[in-house]
Amino acid sequence: MTNLRGVVPPVVTPLTENFEVDYPSYTKVLEHLIAGGVHGLFVLGSTSEVIFHDEATRRQILEHTVKVVNGRLPVLAGVIDPTTDRVIGHARAAQSIGVDAVVVTAPFYTRTSQPEVADHFRYVREAIDLPVIAYDIPVCVHTKLDRKTTVTLAREGTIAGLKDSSGDDGNFRFCLLDLMDKPDVFLMTGSEIVVDNALQMGAHGVVPGLANVDPHGYVRLWNHAQVGNWEAARKEQERLCRLFEMVWVSLPRTSAGSAGVGAFKTAMRALGVIATNTMARPQRSLNAEEAAQVEEIVRAAGLAS
Repeated sequence: MTNLRGVVPPVVTPLTENFEVDYPSYTKVLEHLIAGGVHGLFVLGSTSEVIFHDEATRRQILEHTVKVVNGRLPVLAGVIDPTTDRVIGHARAAQSIGVDAVVVTAPFYTRTSQPEVADHFRYVREAIDLPVIAYDIPVCVHTKLDRKTTVTLAREGTIAGLKDSSGDDGNFRFCLLDLMDKPDVFLMTGSEIVVDNALQMGAHGVVPGLANVDPHGYVRLWNHAQVGNWEAARKEQERLCRLFEMVWVSLPRTSAGSAGVGAFKTAMRALGVIATNTMARPQRSLNAEEAAQVEEIVRAAGLAS
């Protein structure tokens, strides 16, 4: 896990029309990503709608994932909850199921200082025998992981890596610079549309929700970057940017979260990967008119006829 590199999609969790996990479709999602050549799988993140799943459902999702993947790729499990002890409970369950690492955000709802946030990660790491990956996503948890916090936790061995979904590319770059002498720490961007830039800065990988729709595209981008073919990487990134425009189709009728994940689900339904584009309540699913727009974007990107 300390050498994790490449494309690690945050895996979409398909639902039935009755808002239950659609496990046959979920199996197809996992196989779709593995066949796409990705390098790892991040389950139960924001793209997975983790916060809408209760404890029993989270366990079942992880058990199904580990069974289907069967050691073919590393499985990273989001153990996301507002407070430390609840996160530890999820982390212990994930460890017992057999995941390869856990992904932890700052606490939320509760108001915490950066020193308390750092302690939160330390408490989780001390409670389990698995690598801990920090997840910086202030748009959801309303706390930004400071550069100093991230670097300190990495240097002391509390975290093995970072998924940066903060949108603060400058902070991410400084973390890369500060940790250049720590090759056992990996820092990955969660931004779908600037992957080529992040890789040029030295990022160790990408965690793109859009890879649920087009894993091959992100793997191609990664492969171009690994051989220094930045022109090809730029062109692939630009094609993916056009595909990413699906996330704005349903705004402002839906929230930003519903618009993004809902568009991914709609595209995956059009590609025959999942059966419905149902979102967890109270999020709104894309309607027929919006779905037609998403499908046109998918066709324009060369993914469907």
